[in-house]
Amino acid sequence: MKKDLISIKDLSKNEIGELFELAKELKQEPSAYYEKLKGRSLGLIFQKPSNRTRVSFEVGMHQFGGYTVYLGPDDIKLGVRETTKDIALTLSRYLDVIVARTFSHQDIVELAENATIPVINGLSDLLHPCQALADIFTIKEKSDKLEGVKLAFIGDGNNVVHSLLYCGAKMGLNISLATPRGYEPDTSILEESKTIAEKTGANIDIVKDKHRAVEDADVIYTDVWVSMGQEAERKKRLKAFKDFQINSELLSKAKKDCIVMHCLPAHRGEEITGEVIDGPNSIVFDQAENRLHIQKAILLKLLDKGV
Repeated sequence: MKKDLISIKDLSKNEIGELFELAKELKQEPSAYYEKLKGRSLGLIFQKPSNRTRVSFEVGMHQFGGYTVYLGPDDIKLGVRETTKDIALTLSRYLDVIVARTFSHQDIVELAENATIPVINGLSDLLHPCQALADIFTIKEKSDKLEGVKLAFIGDGNNVVHSLLYCGAKMGLNISLATPRGYEPDTSILEESKTIAEKTGANIDIVKDKHRAVEDADVIYTDVWVSMGQEAERKKRLKAFKDFQINSELLSKAKKDCIVMHCLPAHRGEEITGEVIDGPNSIVFDQAENRLHIQKAILLKLLDKGV
């Protein structure tokens, strides 16, 4: 039976741990897995432009000896030129795995329901599991642990936050979210994450004061205030988020050795200052690099039963 990666909610703590161990091994000894997926094919269905997601998956597949077919917004229009079901059934005859980066989360769900090959969520308006897995892997790499570590997320309760909640709750990470009123994460995802956290001993809080959120924080994380598809809301969002910037003053309220994360692309001078993103506490580009290693681990786990 094929397995997909649509949401971290569907992964067990052990499965996440196995991905982290494999990603660590791939990072340390990449040559040991060269041509592991020789002759296998990856299809990238992207409705949105991409830097890290596209490049990391393409490079990773190439390092495994496989090859990639990029299908951009003008190549495949899900549900427009033909039904998503028909696209899934057709591509399943050509490819070994699909990564989909869409606006609507339902498009990815429908692809997975109809494809006979694994489907990976490369980003949707609801979730960003590959990003969150790389992020939590990076925190473990830097802190050498996850249980009891405090992550403060400052900004929009978006798709990245949703996946961080699922992953953090499963791995025992404490998460404090500071969001403007009206921009909190999805209620059902928040409640599901809290239920998971009760079993793992993690703690999840939502506060309105960013200073309170970063108290004793080991990690401070932020994302853009205006994501793709929200351009019409730009003026409204900039006004709502103006007091939620990550800057030197806010960083001084956290632990001295607190690390700073951003999933990129960054709008320097808006959600984060250049001084912080380029400063000694920033691990933003280590975090970006780890997208490659965690996504290679995902590909291997889905396609190579011997791993």
